[in-house]
Amino acid sequence: MSAERAKVVVIGAGFGGLRAARALRGADVDVILIDRCNYHLFQPLLYQVATAGLGPDQISYPVRAILRRQRNVAFRMTEVTGVDLDRRAVLTTSGAVPYDFLIFAAGAETNFFGMEGVRKHALNLKGISDAIAIRNHVLRRFEEAVLEGDPAIRRALLTFVVAGGGPTGVETAGALSELIRLVLRKDYPRLDLNDVRIVLLETGPRILSVMPVDLSSAAVTSLAEKHVEVLCGRSVADFDGARVTLKEGEAIASRTLIWAAGVRAVDLAMALGVPSGAHGRIPVEPGLQLKGHPEVFVIGDAAYLESGGLPLPMMAPVAIQMGATASENIKRALRGEKPLAFRYKDPGSLATIGRDSAVAFIGGRRFSGLTAWIVWLVVHLIQLIGFRNRLIVLINWAWDYFLYERAVRVITGE
Repeated sequence: MSAERAKVVVIGAGFGGLRAARALRGADVDVILIDRCNYHLFQPLLYQVATAGLGPDQISYPVRAILRRQRNVAFRMTEVTGVDLDRRAVLTTSGAVPYDFLIFAAGAETNFFGMEGVRKHALNLKGISDAIAIRNHVLRRFEEAVLEGDPAIRRALLTFVVAGGGPTGVETAGALSELIRLVLRKDYPRLDLNDVRIVLLETGPRILSVMPVDLSSAAVTSLAEKHVEVLCGRSVADFDGARVTLKEGEAIASRTLIWAAGVRAVDLAMALGVPSGAHGRIPVEPGLQLKGHPEVFVIGDAAYLESGGLPLPMMAPVAIQMGATASENIKRALRGEKPLAFRYKDPGSLATIGRDSAVAFIGGRRFSGLTAWIVWLVVHLIQLIGFRNRLIVLINWAWDYFLYERAVRVITGE
């Protein structure tokens, strides 16, 4: 790396950070990409690892392999502990990393809304270890149910509650139902599937609230066909590992609560030392810069920016587009030009409920059923990084579709 060229440090190798680093290819800068993991994770398919459909290596790809042909970038696997805005340095467990420009793309973490019981006992779905923990947990509950003589306890073991009616919650509930009713029923023939109960809870009046009402209704119908109970207007108040208590006064005897009900910016965002907005997100200027620090860009889930009077959603497409804009504005700054204001182009919304069933809202057009499912398959295969990953995922999906088998029904070290 050149001592004369501007140094751009990117924190986070998620969708936004990786896009930002790649967008600086060929620019007259040296890029340092920092992440505590050495891989990029395709989070939209994380629920399939949790429900035994895919292995973790099939939705992740080494960062160094992704960037090996980009000569102006270096990767450092280390933990970021803070940011010194005055010294223009990123603080890490391996020492300080100076920068001329900083792109903060550290992402989000699970938001438990201050409920300590839920934080302690619920299962969340943000990383590979979380997905493996869910897979292990579900399979262990079936192993325990086989040995359990008390019918009430057995029903509690086989009751699975998913909190959150967004795409993650809907897809997880649908995939969990198919895992149990199409695959595990063959592995556990002595268990009565009438004891199995899958409940999807949503605080609002309907699931998939970002989609039109008719698509939300179609999703509810499809979930019902897969024996998933959808309860809207229900909020979790507590979970002690044996019972899910709702704010509405109800209680569900269950040993499993999968939490997909909210995220917030990572705690590291507070290291920037500026007031945060909703969900811990950092308010930014239209050009994605931190107020008072034009050399610092905050993008993705950590950034708070409104469009049409509403905050931009904490979704991968927003992060990807912000990464491209931040990189372009760094190039403009080096040329002495004013930054471009960020403009989000909504690519649409997709959610799969399971085999031959999905809902999609793209370009103002509505799709549901088999057509939406095919669109979902194609979009996610294209977005996966690496030909090998695309091929293996496609093979696993075909294997599951035609043979009703999930490839990764193993309980591994926890």
